This record gives sequence, C-alpha cells and structure tokens, in this order.
Amino acid sequence: MRIWLDGSLRDADDAKVSVFDHGLTVGDGVFETLKAQDGTAFALTRHLDRLTRSARGLGLPDPDLDEVRRACAAVLEANPMPLGRLRITYTGGLSPLGSDRGDSGTTLVVAAGETTRRPDTTAVITVPWVRNERSAVAGLKTTSYAENVVALAAANRAGASEALFANTVGQLCEGTGSNVFVVLDGELHTPPVASGCLAGITRALAVEWSGAKETDLPFDVLERAEEIFLTSTLRDVQAVHRVDGREIAAAPGPVTSKAMRVFDERAASDLDP
Repeated sequence: MRIWLDGSLRDADDAKVSVFDHGLTVGDGVFETLKAQDGTAFALTRHLDRLTRSARGLGLPDPDLDEVRRACAAVLEANPMPLGRLRITYTGGLSPLGSDRGDSGTTLVVAAGETTRRPDTTAVITVPWVRNERSAVAGLKTTSYAENVVALAAANRAGASEALFANTVGQLCEGTGSNVFVVLDGELHTPPVASGCLAGITRALAVEWSGAKETDLPFDVLERAEEIFLTSTLRDVQAVHRVDGREIAAAPGPVTSKAMRVFDERAASDLDP
C-alpha cells in the first residue's frame, strides 16, 4: 500500500504523522471520502470544493488543490483496485498540546482502501443523541467523529448499518455518515442543510437528479414514511427496509428504485458531475 503524505508517496509502514499533529490530539482537521472505480475518483471537483469550505470553516489555510489532485491520482495509480475508498485528510499539523494551533504548517494525507458494493437495502436505528445545528462546526466535514463512532457502534449492535439523528429542535437531520430521504404521499423529501446535516455530495446529486424537496421534517416522520433511503459516497442511493422495529414493506419502493436507477445512470455518464 502506497500513501501520499505531505508531498510524496510513501510505503504504508513509512507514512507516519507526529503524535503532536493537531488532527490527532484535538480533531483539528477535515476530510473527504471519495468513491474510486478502476482508478478514477467520482465527483472529485465537488469533493475538493467541500474540502476547501470545511477547511475555511475551521480557520485552516486553503488546501493546495493542485497538490490534492496530484496526490489522488498518484495514490490510485499506485494502488490499483476495481472499487475503492479514497480518503483525503487535511489537518492543522504539528501543534502544542491543547486547542491552540501551531505554526508549522498543515498535514495532508491521501490513502485508498479496497471496498465492495453495498447491498441494495439496509436497516437503520434512531438514537437519542442530537446534532447541534447551531454548532461552530455544523455542516463541516471534520475529523472529530467520536459522536459518529458511538452511534454507529449502537447501530451495529442492533443489526443495523446506520444510526439517524434528530437536531436540537426535534427535526430529522442525518446519519453518522449519510443523508436521509423520505417519501410522503408519493413525494420525495430530505432535510435542508440548515437542519445541521452535512451537505453531502451524493445528497446534492440525488436532489438535483430526482427533484427531491428540501423540507423541515419532524423526527417521527420515520415512523410513517412510505419509503426511506440513504445517500453517501459509498452507499450511492440505498433503500432502508427497517427503522428500529418497523419493517418497510417491499423496499426499495418505486420512488427509491427510480432514484437508484437514475443515480446509477447519471453517475456512469459523468464521473465528475
């Protein structure tokens, strides 16, 4: 395995980041996960735009996107695989212990790992913890993922692959690593970014390609939605067949099936939409 670290490819055993890196000590970093098929990253431009927005949200310098593009290409060429997870991590770099950021410059890591296509349907749970839509980091894709680790572990213990959060005012928000769509009276809806959810790349494409409405939704909409699906980089569009103890008959339903088909067709026709 070959990994890009701060300007060059390294063997995995030699790609080492300092124990004083601010991304490790306090989670002062941002990241992107991209789907890579046969050596090509999907929606790279959109992901790099969001990487920059997240970095600015934390007060980090803008990443050098030319370097990031070179790094992605080099990593994919050095690690050929039919379907992979390409991960870009950008942190505050070497810093003092504590929240103050150092002045030694940022850290850039790009790595890839092989993966497999997700199942067409999955189970999810709801969790009692909430997303804070007024947080300083709301909507930023930061490396501070401990909340998600805890919630996803709860989902896995319940035989599910995702956990869904409300926000502080009881509205449906998002999953630990996905956005959520629901069908009500035959119409497709998804929470707006103002709910505190991440502005997912796959979410944006699904909204554009399916005509979904961005709607404030109560959390209990999950108890009555006719169809539910998740979107994320590695899920694409994935139907939900169970929420907590509620089975959703015949998932994927007709609206979800159409969204899945359209997404697959549009994504195949344009790898950088």
